[in-house]
Amino acid sequence: MVWHVWGEARQGERPLVLLHGGSGSWTHWARNIEALVAAGRQLWVPDLPGFGDSAAPLSGGDADALVAPLRDGLQTLLGGTPCDLVGFSFGGMTAGLLLAAHPELAERLVLVGAPAMGVVPQRQFELKAWRHLSTAQEQLAIHRHNLGVLMLHDARLIDGAALQIHVANVVRDRMPRRRLAHTDILARSLPQVTCPVHAIYGEHDALYKIWIHQLEAAFVAAAPQFGGMHLLPGAGHWVQFEQPQLFNAALLAALA
Repeated sequence: MVWHVWGEARQGERPLVLLHGGSGSWTHWARNIEALVAAGRQLWVPDLPGFGDSAAPLSGGDADALVAPLRDGLQTLLGGTPCDLVGFSFGGMTAGLLLAAHPELAERLVLVGAPAMGVVPQRQFELKAWRHLSTAQEQLAIHRHNLGVLMLHDARLIDGAALQIHVANVVRDRMPRRRLAHTDILARSLPQVTCPVHAIYGEHDALYKIWIHQLEAAFVAAAPQFGGMHLLPGAGHWVQFEQPQLFNAALLAALA
């Protein structure tokens, strides 16, 4: 696993670990790092196994295969010090599985746009395939489409940094057959998570659409120490990219 670190450790502050989403890398957090470091937090941001610059897991091809390497990485790098753990989308589901199995690793969990809460009766979006296309122009058109369908609510943000980050990430996705996000596995894992749990979502999250307002009750039912849900206006699934200032404020409030 490749880990990226920003900021200095400060007395009384836990390390802040950020897990990216599916088909992503640490760059899912590119618009948040500077502000979080300026707020006094030391950030540990891995490329999850099978994504970015990290090797694929030794076995398995979904979030449950990442629990062991994440546990080993956190224990090795943080020396047993519990962290504040934040997971975006697939990374949020992974974080829930990790703390259900190893609750001692974190003292606070923040779930951002996480799937698998069991409130959506059927998949709310469909992505288009692109790897079979022969030209870069054709592939780019599909990448723009997929960003608009799943990741971003404001179509004006698709071109530029968002598109560059997305393309660089999806071509390095070596875990293409993930299915757990379409189950209720996060809801079934949260009862074993002993630390406070908070949730941050964009109000237009494409994973949930009209079902977004069912989420808070699902978290209350599943997480023994649910601390509340922030629903950020004007944002879709990639909420920390689309509304970085609002997101950073909500995250720091949850961590406080």
